[in-house]
Amino acid sequence: MTSSVVVVGNPTPGSRTRRAGEMVVERLTGTGPAAVIELADLGPALLGFGDPGVAAAKDQVLAADLVVFASPTYKATYTGLLKLFLEQFGAGELGGTKAVALMLGASPAHTLAGELTLKPVLSEIGCSCPTPALFLVDSSWESSPELDAWLDRAAPVLVPDRT
Repeated sequence: MTSSVVVVGNPTPGSRTRRAGEMVVERLTGTGPAAVIELADLGPALLGFGDPGVAAAKDQVLAADLVVFASPTYKATYTGLLKLFLEQFGAGELGGTKAVALMLGASPAHTLAGELTLKPVLSEIGCSCPTPALFLVDSSWESSPELDAWLDRAAPVLVPDRT
């Protein structure tokens, strides 16, 4: 059984980014995530260190087997909100936790944003990112043929014990 968490870097709670992250977990594992962390709810607490809400969110990520880091694409990269949360982790701290870099954007022109900007940071904090980043056009994320192709490729690697 895989314990999964979705970390949502969208500054708007309840966003498409959140729904896409939850859908990816459900399609990969057959069940919803154990937790969804809306970074917008943590807001200014992410600017410092030692906040109990941020510490609790960090603990949920540390306890997970699979984490989907989901962000809209802003200026060809992930949000500053997600960056602030990722900075809470030390180098290597996630010790091989499987991670997915999921980004939504308005145009396929940003397809490589997850590969080029988010995955290197996830690797630095210790995540194992054994699949390509997943980019979905935000106007068609639910029915994207890219999603189905990515899931076919990623599921055996990310959740090999799923029956």
